Amino acid sequence: MFGEIARFLLNTIFTLFGAALLLRAWMQVVRMPPYNPVSNAVMQATNWLVLPLRKILPAAKTIDWASIVAAFLAAVVFVILLVLVAGVDPAGLVPMLPTLLLVAVITVIKWALNLIIWMTILMALLSWLNPQSPAMPLLYQLTAPFLEPLRRVLPRMGGIDLSPILLFVIVQVLLMVVTRLAVTMTMFGV
Repeated sequence: MFGEIARFLLNTIFTLFGAALLLRAWMQVVRMPPYNPVSNAVMQATNWLVLPLRKILPAAKTIDWASIVAAFLAAVVFVILLVLVAGVDPAGLVPMLPTLLLVAVITVIKWALNLIIWMTILMALLSWLNPQSPAMPLLYQLTAPFLEPLRRVLPRMGGIDLSPILLFVIVQVLLMVVTRLAVTMTMFGV
């Protein structure tokens, strides 16, 4: 029972933190204004890790490498803690290191895909419940790079935008593939 609780807490904490790091990188790609309350909250939550890394890894045009590397480092710590909670001897981590690093990369990909899903769901809900919400321009700006190509392919049906549903389905399929890949790698010790 302790193991399940520990895994749940680790998963919750690291997923939220990893999502914040990826959101920080994503906000730079879409050129989100820094004075936005959401931007400020994300920056404050992640500055302690990103700013020291930024001295080593400066941003290149629109890519915030420090935030991406920070998300990877958070995923490495997360995966190692999960393995330790599972009862693996710490001395046994060294031979598992290549697998753990690959699983950490897959974990970052899962965090990014989940972030896309949650942003899309939140945007769709707010567009139905409160389209005049101050969060709508922010959510629209964050989801536009994913939804605009789908909107060009998928016609509007009676004024209803189905592109968020299609994006949700595509990302869910990608999550299934990534999850299967992670399970396969850990089961067979790739």
